[in-house]
Amino acid sequence: MLARVQSYLLEGIDALACEVEVDADEGVDARAVVVGLPDAGVKESIERIRTALVNSGYSFPRGRVLVNLAPADVRKEGPVFDLPIAVGLLIGQGIIMGRGTKSAGGDHEPLDHRRFLFGGELALDGRVRPIKGVIALAALAKAKGMQGVVVPADNANEAAVVTEIEVYGVRTLSEVVGLLSGAIDLPPHPAPDVTGLLHNAPAPIDFAEVRGQEAVKRAIVVAAAGGHNLLMLGPAGTGKTMMAKALPGVLPPLTPDEALEVTRIYSASGQLPPGEGLVTTRPVRSPHHTASSPAIVGGGMVPRPGEISLAHHGVLFLDELPEFPRVVLETLRQPLEDHVVTIARAHGAVRFPASFMLIAAMNPTPKGDVAPGEVGKRAMEMYLSRLSGPLLDRIDIHVEAPAVPWKQLASAPQGTSSAQMREQVLRARTTQVARQGAKKPNARLSGKELDALAVLDDAARSILGNAMTELGLSARAYDKVRRVSRTIADIEGSPEIRVQHVAEAISYRLLDRK
Repeated sequence: MLARVQSYLLEGIDALACEVEVDADEGVDARAVVVGLPDAGVKESIERIRTALVNSGYSFPRGRVLVNLAPADVRKEGPVFDLPIAVGLLIGQGIIMGRGTKSAGGDHEPLDHRRFLFGGELALDGRVRPIKGVIALAALAKAKGMQGVVVPADNANEAAVVTEIEVYGVRTLSEVVGLLSGAIDLPPHPAPDVTGLLHNAPAPIDFAEVRGQEAVKRAIVVAAAGGHNLLMLGPAGTGKTMMAKALPGVLPPLTPDEALEVTRIYSASGQLPPGEGLVTTRPVRSPHHTASSPAIVGGGMVPRPGEISLAHHGVLFLDELPEFPRVVLETLRQPLEDHVVTIARAHGAVRFPASFMLIAAMNPTPKGDVAPGEVGKRAMEMYLSRLSGPLLDRIDIHVEAPAVPWKQLASAPQGTSSAQMREQVLRARTTQVARQGAKKPNARLSGKELDALAVLDDAARSILGNAMTELGLSARAYDKVRRVSRTIADIEGSPEIRVQHVAEAISYRLLDRK
């Protein structure tokens, strides 16, 4: 008997519909074959399914079993098909009647398997284990107008984030049979209160602990308020890494839409812990400088999100920036501009979102400080030459974190706190949301939007023109200055961009040179 069960496969962070066709007969050929471009793991799943059925009190067909995963021209991988294949086998044997028909002894309303998408890995004892990409599965079910999804119980919180569908979290194969035959009454998993879950990320350090770097703190406020990329340059021991660690405490909370996007990425990459429903704080990623290009931007035979996508709507912190291989740094240029990364493979291209704040820190030389005289100057220039001009162009704010004499540190009063900085950031972000919507911080304004929202008066235009000539700013850097000027004006509560706002923005182009 032929049975059809609806499932899914992942492509990037999105789910594609996959129909699982199961056909079993009582012939003498007792082979079980999976076709439809499965990988080795999917082929091996048959033995796992066989044992799970037997250990759950059911039987595996004695004749030939053919499983087809459609469409047949897309490669299938992972254990997600265990559950739908098992359901198809049980329908074929009449243990599950299918089509919403109540089995003998069923006292409750059964689910119609045709109205649901299934996914789950089976353990040998029949337990249903969690899988990747369940939030994409739930989104696919909603897009297809399905009634809902049947997923592992550990993934139910994740799937329930998608509204307007029913989510059933199951722990065992027997529970699935009871649900589809009417033998048990299992209520749908409740949807979480998304808005109530979102909050600021707890930062391990308060900016009040950082003394003597008020100018850098100001630059961090500007960067956080407008979503701008930031590079801190200074000798070792000046607090650059410490301030980067404190940054999450001043960022605004995720919006519900942003939280859903981030959760989809973590779900597809298998980095969402079992039982978790939603990523509720802005992600902060800090890869080591030995990380490879695929680790940073994504890749692999089956493309997976890299660090820049895992930092989507959050922060990517690159400490000791010049120590990263040049090829790795250059791969950041396109994502920094387009906020998306495209991984091309022979069978097609996969796109991952990558809208992140780049926060970078570096010493002026490999030794950590600058020696006096021409020798020190040449060493600094050589170290800076590891960073290309186009990459620096894409970093909105360059700020120096100078060494602070110990006497000044000892006598300095407590500096601006994270709470005070967060207040400024939230006020500026509120202004931006009212003016251009929640998805467009100033750093993401297009050229046309910039012309409309960052209008300069004659005095501001004159000072920026002089800076273009003297510093040799590129057209991209020119627009960066205008965006940062718009953010500074928002922090100050000024509808117009004034000369002092442009002057401060120009001061953040520390590393620009002809």
